[in-house]
Amino acid sequence: QVQLVESGGGVVQPGGSLRLSCAASGLVFSPYHMGWYRQAPGKQRELVAAINVWGEVNYADAVKGRFTISRDGAKNTVYLQMNSLKPEDTAVYLCKATLHYTGADYWGQGTQLTVSS
Repeated sequence: QVQLVESGGGVVQPGGSLRLSCAASGLVFSPYHMGWYRQAPGKQRELVAAINVWGEVNYADAVKGRFTISRDGAKNTVYLQMNSLKPEDTAVYLCKATLHYTGADYWGQGTQLTVSS
């Protein structure tokens, strides 16, 4: 079965950096579009960054220039490098895999990021 496991969250000071990882198992990685979402308390889940099967990326306006998404097919892992973190980046970050052929979605459980001094 498909499993996505996020890691790398934690507490970081404003202006700091952190890298999240999402390890996928139970699937052939290459035909999956991958995305990072976040959900803050009392707010809707929102797309942060996505990378498709061709390596094309897109970012939410709020994180452009600060976050970078990448994928490693050899490790079945997608990363989110986050720099210049702000308190408003505080949220649970979730990984999603979408199969290119069917649109089937799979979600991880999430990892908490807290940006606070």
